[in-house]
Amino acid sequence: MDTNVEFKGDGPRIVYVKPVFVADLPKEVRDEAGELEQLYAVHDQDGAQLALVSDRKLAFSLARQHDLAPVNVH
Repeated sequence: MDTNVEFKGDGPRIVYVKPVFVADLPKEVRDEAGELEQLYAVHDQDGAQLALVSDRKLAFSLARQHDLAPVNVH
């Protein structure tokens, strides 16, 4: 995860975790995903993607390890 992102405000540094379909991603990413049909993207407050991981639990864990507050996006 790229933690060199500048976060705005004094509150918790919130990131958003949302499911993405592998079929909607670029070919290079689809090739890396193997048999997975869904991945989880972690985005900053401005919508920039910080990470793409294999499952929701990993996305939340990764965010918390970097002192970020993950929130689900449906």
